[in-house]
Amino acid sequence: MSTADPTSTVPPAAVKAVRRFNRFYTRRAGVLSPYLGGDLSLTEVRVLYELAHHQGVVATELIRELGMDGGYLSRILKRFEHAGWLSRAPSPKDARQSLLTLTEAGYAAFAPMQQKSRDEAAALLAALAPGDQQAVVEAMARIEQLLDPQAAPRTRAAVLRDPRPGDMGWVVQQHGEVYAREYGWNMEFEALVADIVAKYVRHLQPEWERCWIAELDGERVGSVFVVRKSATTAQLRMLLLTPAARGLGLGARLTDECLAFARAKGYRKMVLWTNSCLGAARDIYARRGFELVKSEPYEGFGQSLVGETWALKL
Repeated sequence: MSTADPTSTVPPAAVKAVRRFNRFYTRRAGVLSPYLGGDLSLTEVRVLYELAHHQGVVATELIRELGMDGGYLSRILKRFEHAGWLSRAPSPKDARQSLLTLTEAGYAAFAPMQQKSRDEAAALLAALAPGDQQAVVEAMARIEQLLDPQAAPRTRAAVLRDPRPGDMGWVVQQHGEVYAREYGWNMEFEALVADIVAKYVRHLQPEWERCWIAELDGERVGSVFVVRKSATTAQLRMLLLTPAARGLGLGARLTDECLAFARAKGYRKMVLWTNSCLGAARDIYARRGFELVKSEPYEGFGQSLVGETWALKL
């Protein structure tokens, strides 16, 4: 019985895209030039890195970690040993293996390479705005996670950032989808959110108003807005978290950012409007000292609801 080739399920366009990215990144990272401006190849520097960060490693561990051919690694190690960078000692666990350790000369040779590598990575990101730098880092982490799912679990990267083009449409879409799915609200609510977002963008007062977009592992998962209601009062609007981001404290972080911003701008009060059915959000507000000041039943968004106004003295 023949076994199906797993690569047959990969679209040719996806293969082409991966190869294109590999060509792009190896060029931008300087891999095709003399690596780090020195005499060592990328592979040799990678071996040196592992030796510098893992004292007493054996060759089989390097082969497994780097996915290298044993003969090739052996030639690299002999070169390092000849240069006085590497010492060997018998392994107490297996007499056939040697513990490999960098000498002082080896560390002295590696240190400037490591610093140059750091400098080049910093230069690669330096031309980008801070938000774009974070986006690149998170995209790299996401690629690593997807291509190596057996690796040790990483701390999930949660970021609050300023909005970028496309984010406002996402805010409207997510409000429409989440509230329809979880509360049965109709498209009137999506229209309301679209109107609020449009007014925010068209009449933004950046010295008094702010929006944050929450990302988790590089994916948008939440939003919140502070708008100017009066010279002394700020309004918190459109706090949202997608289901994938709940239970991680992001709703509290978004709310705290709003409060810190309002206090820094000299507002004396913050208000918000919500609905009695939104228990998680109400709990966040109550724990921060907001008080319910008005409650009123109404018919809206295809449902019978109770609207609530909450306020907090800053």
